[in-house]
Amino acid sequence: MTDTPQRSRPLRVLAAMSGGVDSAVAAARAAEAGHDVTGVHLALSANPQSFRTGARGCCTIEDSRDARRAADVIGIPFYVWDLAERFREDVVEDFVAEYEAGRTPNPCLRCNEKIKFAALLDKALALGFDAVCTGHYAQVVTLPDGTRELHRASDMAKDQSYVLGVLDEKQLAHAMFPLGDTVTTKDEIRAEAERRGLAVAKKPDSHDICFIADGDTQGFLANRLGRSEGDIVDESGNRLGTHDGAYGFTIGQRKGLRIGTPAPDGKPRYVLDISPVTNTVTVGPADALDVSALTAIKPRWCGVAPTGPGTYTAQLRAHGGETEVTAELVDGHLEVSFAEPVRGVAPGQAIVLYDGTRVVG
Repeated sequence: MTDTPQRSRPLRVLAAMSGGVDSAVAAARAAEAGHDVTGVHLALSANPQSFRTGARGCCTIEDSRDARRAADVIGIPFYVWDLAERFREDVVEDFVAEYEAGRTPNPCLRCNEKIKFAALLDKALALGFDAVCTGHYAQVVTLPDGTRELHRASDMAKDQSYVLGVLDEKQLAHAMFPLGDTVTTKDEIRAEAERRGLAVAKKPDSHDICFIADGDTQGFLANRLGRSEGDIVDESGNRLGTHDGAYGFTIGQRKGLRIGTPAPDGKPRYVLDISPVTNTVTVGPADALDVSALTAIKPRWCGVAPTGPGTYTAQLRAHGGETEVTAELVDGHLEVSFAEPVRGVAPGQAIVLYDGTRVVG
């Protein structure tokens, strides 16, 4: 499965370079394929003075320098674009507001939607570029009639199509993912970077949420929303303990509940519900997490919207497995039924539908 535009006429390509190994190799491959490539690092932090801590964080001065050095080795022009304000509004503030409302957001998905394939792509097209290139592991396949589809990466272990499921038809028309059709291990990608002379070959991957460098999501939210003590209750409303803020919990969470009293059956308890209005967290047994259907709002389609009910596979989290579903658009909402009950479905998550390897939306 190949992306034929990458191998046809040379394109003017804007390569988003985070300072990591994947985006550097992607830019190098695009240049090697004969495209006219320009590298750009997105400055997404208003205060990028602190260097990364271990493998956490991104958007630091260190990252921009690593990206610049990679561009120099590849032999392409390089710029830094300041999108910190847009990132703060569309990603960070959205993240905080979602948790405050008792939902569980995915900031990587929101960043791809609002920053890399909206703000960045709009600016790239205005400047005369044909495509935006990133180091994501996914494939864009061009059909004989010229339309394009988003597919899973050849290597399922590295597939990132879930966080790209928000891309629409117009955005797909200008997307390039040079790593998507490669069945290689991350060690082989690093070896390729080393062969190309890219110093980021041995740089550790970033993890977790890029704007929370220390990985303490609850501490970050507490600083933004303040501590607010509330009750932890069971399904009958019996008070089991207290918490410092309902926003610090997610549906399906087992650890960190700090309930001193064991359950009557001796089994672990999980977060079942989060009520921001009453600041209450409800916990209970694992089987109470089972969900057989859901309603999804704000659907976005990677191409033409499907009509009528259809059978698909669905993915509910970035590193989750697939499950078979039937789905149908009803009054602008997507009604989804699962072939078998699934657990840990939280409001705020994205559900991405697949037809084989193709991302439906």
